[in-house]
Amino acid sequence: MLLTRRALLRRIDAPRIQQAIAAAELETSAELRVSVAPFFWGNVERTARRAFERLGMHETAQRNGVLFFVVPSRRTFVVVGDTGIHERVGDEFWQSVVHEMEPHFRRGDFSEGLITGIAVAGLALATHYPYDPTSDQNELSNDIDI
Repeated sequence: MLLTRRALLRRIDAPRIQQAIAAAELETSAELRVSVAPFFWGNVERTARRAFERLGMHETAQRNGVLFFVVPSRRTFVVVGDTGIHERVGDEFWQSVVHEMEPHFRRGDFSEGLITGIAVAGLALATHYPYDPTSDQNELSNDIDI
């Protein structure tokens, strides 16, 4: 069963998620983005990496993009970080973000899972990529990609 764009948007609270992104990006210069996909057969992680490239997340000046890729119909998600972030934080960081999001996704509360993951990532990334209001630019849209 393929979900329409409208059906996907009903499963998430886009304004709250966009607010969470904006709030996190006031703590860190890292660029956070959410992509929501309809049901598909295939490898979720590989599709998330393709979405990362398609959205230009690898083109940030500091290579500090983070994508939360969600497939609501499969109650699964992947968090993908660019090379600049991964070199600084390693696998344990990504596992901690996923750990915080998982309980929400198991319950089908995708919005709360994303908001939690965005907040956790934003605060942790502030250590490595602090926000500087005099020089920081919002390099990527906060809109949810569907």
